[in-house]
Amino acid sequence: MFEPWMFALLPLPFITPRQALLGERLATGRGARSCAHRHTMELRVDVQWSAAAVDDELKSLHARLERSGLLKGSSNIISPQLPGLVLRHREADGEHYIYVEDVDRGCLAGYTVFNRLIEVNRSLDRFVRAPHSKYAVEYQRRGIATAVYEWALGQGFCLVSGARQSQSAHSLWISLASRHRLEYIEVRNKCIHLLASPVDSLTRDRLQTRMVLLGEGWQVEADSLKPSHARASFFRRV
Repeated sequence: MFEPWMFALLPLPFITPRQALLGERLATGRGARSCAHRHTMELRVDVQWSAAAVDDELKSLHARLERSGLLKGSSNIISPQLPGLVLRHREADGEHYIYVEDVDRGCLAGYTVFNRLIEVNRSLDRFVRAPHSKYAVEYQRRGIATAVYEWALGQGFCLVSGARQSQSAHSLWISLASRHRLEYIEVRNKCIHLLASPVDSLTRDRLQTRMVLLGEGWQVEADSLKPSHARASFFRRV
């Protein structure tokens, strides 16, 4: 069973930055989609974890974090309205970890890791992250993951879905798409290309096809993603 902090060991690819932040939109279907009437289709929803396996991982992770002092000694607290829960944030090598602790029960409710993508170039690496989450069954459907993802989007991250998703993860993305712009993309040759919508079933099933949620300060302009205004930094720190 992997431990989340191991993601910090992933290497940063040494690629010459490209001038365009994201590539041009690729034609995969007919017709333009309006923001008000976008149709979101399922990608590869085939990931399933057993509740017992998730509980075991969270218990092991909580014990390791407490022994190392990482849970309380070197993390900042972010404060959404989630009674009884403390959300602790830390950053390591550009990757962001959110640990959700139930302080009354003395346990870890779950975590989300915002990973860097080894598939993209250094320019994209500045603002693109791939979230991965695990939450115990009794803490699901309480808005916890939504609050965590909203925090990341508010920091200016553009979130890219994984090659595969669980049903709960896919439902979360669809819910977030009602408040944040969602686009289909293709990850290819270290770049991200926007896809025309609607995407056909063949394109949707390709492993290179993902979804991206636009973070605060980003918009689609001339078929590529660009900052909507000048920014001193791509991200704001907690």
